[in-house]
Amino acid sequence: MAENIIMPKLGMAMVEGTVIAWKKQAGESVKKGEGIVDISSEKIEMEVEAPADGVLLSIDVPQGGVVPYGTVLGVVGQPGELVAVAATPATASGDAQEESTASLAVQDQQEAQTSVALAASVSPHSRNGIKISPVARKIAEEEGVDYTLLIGTGPQGRITKEDVERAVQGRGQAGVKTEQTKKESIVPAANGQSGVAGTTAASPDTEPSKTPERISVTGMRKVIAERMHTSLQQSAQLTINMQADITELLQLKEKLSTEMEARHQLKLSVTDWIARSVVLALLRHKQMNSAFLQDRIEIYGEVHLGIAVALEKGLVVPVIRHADAKTLAELSHEIKTISTKARQNQLAPEEMKGSTFTITNLGGYGVDTFTPVLNPPETGILGIGAARDTPVYIGGELQRRSLLPLSLTFDHRALDGAPAAAFLAEVRRYLEEPYSLLT
Repeated sequence: MAENIIMPKLGMAMVEGTVIAWKKQAGESVKKGEGIVDISSEKIEMEVEAPADGVLLSIDVPQGGVVPYGTVLGVVGQPGELVAVAATPATASGDAQEESTASLAVQDQQEAQTSVALAASVSPHSRNGIKISPVARKIAEEEGVDYTLLIGTGPQGRITKEDVERAVQGRGQAGVKTEQTKKESIVPAANGQSGVAGTTAASPDTEPSKTPERISVTGMRKVIAERMHTSLQQSAQLTINMQADITELLQLKEKLSTEMEARHQLKLSVTDWIARSVVLALLRHKQMNSAFLQDRIEIYGEVHLGIAVALEKGLVVPVIRHADAKTLAELSHEIKTISTKARQNQLAPEEMKGSTFTITNLGGYGVDTFTPVLNPPETGILGIGAARDTPVYIGGELQRRSLLPLSLTFDHRALDGAPAAAFLAEVRRYLEEPYSLLT
């Protein structure tokens, strides 16, 4: 019996989903539980599995299609099953519709048989063993690019859509010959009649037109665009900057590395220490742990810390709930766990909701200071830059110190510059007194 592949509902707030790429073509064999289509909804991507053994009888929503949850994306069943369904007796009002359905089913089956033959010619290694995003694989197969020869620029060497597109563009530039030099132009002859000139130089005002790449704004990118635009429109954002001397912190981190690995099987990162500093500072400066909601300011008694994670297609902010009740080691473990889940597209919708303050780190990209955009409805977000070794006077002595840039964006509607500066100074104090973070 044929079974439908349904667009799932990923979370209570989901309205529609996007088909990223089909992993099978119509007519190809599938096994129950096998990944058959990649879909996305807001900030989540996931793989939808085949509901039964058989063949993919039809693809009802193509790549890039955006449909409400519950929509039938395709059908899995046995070869010829659609024809059998179409051949059942018609209802009194549906004779014409049945005839159309039957003819379409026959056409589907013929196309399916052709797809099976084409699929059989694909080398098995082109589908397995290579880290490549579903969209990148789809483009590579359509353009005839051997992606096993590409070097991925995504996380852990994953081949991205951009990697494949660059390969396609490079191939096109190498093989294209301009037609401009081959064209003949009609020019006035000396006797007033029309004549033919062999080759004429192109007008300096006319250059070969290049069609711009057009990317549909859907899924994760659409949600990020809408949220960031709304954030800037509906809040009064101001950014202040400080530097924290983390020389002692780095020394303590190195000193504790062996013990932490032995006792907790983890390696502390600078982000872990920063997260602990932020949590403790929020408990002392509760105005920053708040949200401006229409005619009121809600100050939260618990800290639910958002950690921004960059993905191939955008940004997600998984949340560490009750971060104020966790030790430095526990925070470190949760940050690593949620970051890994985010990069593997395994986050549940509930794991990206309810944050009261967010940390975003661009230090790994060499950025010094920047202006983070608030994650609404939060009052504050802390941006972390790259630590630099800098000559600093300590008393009358010039020393080499590691300075970490801190960029705090806050909602001026919820609090003023002085309390925001006091909060940022508290974060700096904790970072410069790292032993206080161990309690």
